[in-house]
This record gives sequence, structure tokens and C-alpha cells, in this order.
Amino acid sequence: MVSTQPILSATGLTMEFRGFVAVKDVTLSVNEGTIHALIGPNGAGKTTVFNLLTKFLTPTRGQIAFKGSDITNLKPAEVARLGLVRSFQISAVFPHLTVLDNVRVALQRPSGLATQFWRSASSLSALNDRAMELIDAVGLRAYAHLPAVELSYGRKRALEIATTLALDPAMLLLDEPMAGMGHEDIGRISDLIRRIARNRTVLMVEHNLNVVSDLCDRVTVLARGEILSDGSYDTVSQDPRVREAYMGTEHE
Repeated sequence: MVSTQPILSATGLTMEFRGFVAVKDVTLSVNEGTIHALIGPNGAGKTTVFNLLTKFLTPTRGQIAFKGSDITNLKPAEVARLGLVRSFQISAVFPHLTVLDNVRVALQRPSGLATQFWRSASSLSALNDRAMELIDAVGLRAYAHLPAVELSYGRKRALEIATTLALDPAMLLLDEPMAGMGHEDIGRISDLIRRIARNRTVLMVEHNLNVVSDLCDRVTVLARGEILSDGSYDTVSQDPRVREAYMGTEHE
């Protein structure tokens, strides 16, 4: 069920790089249980905003809150432990490990096994059931024992999402999840995002407007580092400023 309560919010977010203002006074609210898209033309500041929200950058000015707590000055690992986890645009899996081993490695961190190098192989085996649940959830059961390098691009992205879900995030930030995908993979990953959003919040940067219109409850449009429009896809797509800055050129 879609909530009207924000799980992540930013107020007056500004990022300057040696006098260049990449993000200017961005105020953003992502409601719990929604799929929220951040869109805009190239150079609009989407990646910078993502880096600010996930603490890979510290804002010049402004405040970020997650689940009611100020996270403005926290480190990326600290916000990840709070349940705000980012999946990167470039697939980040171990190519020569199997699908199952990739997910088992990801499960070690929250279970406390990651730093316990002396633990036997049976410790990892104990993670098998949960790993297979996650592999099932992203539709990769048939590929569980295949090295990740042998997966198609779309299935590698699904595996990456499985390893992200291993951290049991309350909120998942997806950086261009459909980048470089063909039609079949786009459909598969769209269905996956819809499923995983049933019990968590998703914020995604995405260029594919068909995906955005189909998946997202709310859309925020950036242009030149500032918010141009915010609302449902139908609302922002009818905004003349948005059509001029972004959508009009996309549909031509």
C-alpha cells in the first residue's frame, strides 16, 4: 500500500564544485512504499543527487533525513546499515563465482560472517536457504550454479539486485537499472522491481520513459541541477517546461 509518509527527504540540497553549482536547492520527498523516479536530460544533476542521498558526496548545503533521522553527515556504510542501499549502474558482481556464491557472499555481511575468515565452509552452507530464496525472488534459480560471467546482461543486473536485497534494505536506490538492455530484459527487470517494491521503497534514476510511466508512482524531473516538476507521470509529462527540457526531445 502506498504511504503518504516520507521515508527519505532532502531539503535545500546544494552541491558546488569549485564554484560550479551542480545541484541547487533541491527539496525532495520519497514516500514509503512507493516507486519514485528521478529523471531529466543529460547533465541535469541526477547522478549528483543520487551520490548525495547515498552519502558518496557531502552537500555544500542542505539536509537529508531517512526514517526520521538526519543522515546528512553519515558515511555510505552507515546509511546502508540503516537500510538505505544503492545498486550501481554498472553491474557489480564477482564474475567467476556462481550465482549462488555471489549471493552467499553478500549475505555474510549482515550475518556477521564477513570478517570471520576462520569459519568453515559449513558456515556458508547455512546461508544456502536464504540465498536460494533471493535467487528465486529475482528469477535466477535455473542459473544458481552458473558462473556470473556466463549470464546475460539483464540476468547479471538481476543478480546484482539479489545481492543488494541480501542487505535487507528498507529502501533501494537503483541507478539506471535498464541501461543497455533489450526489450525482453527490460520487461524482466521491470517485473522484478515491481515485485521487490511490494514491501520496500524504490528510488530510481531512469532514462526509459516507458518504464517510468509504467512503474512509478511519482516522478521528479531535474534540469540544470534544479527541480523542474514533481508529481505523477501524467502530471509532469504535461508540464510545458518538462516537455521542452526533456520529454519532447525524447519522443521526437
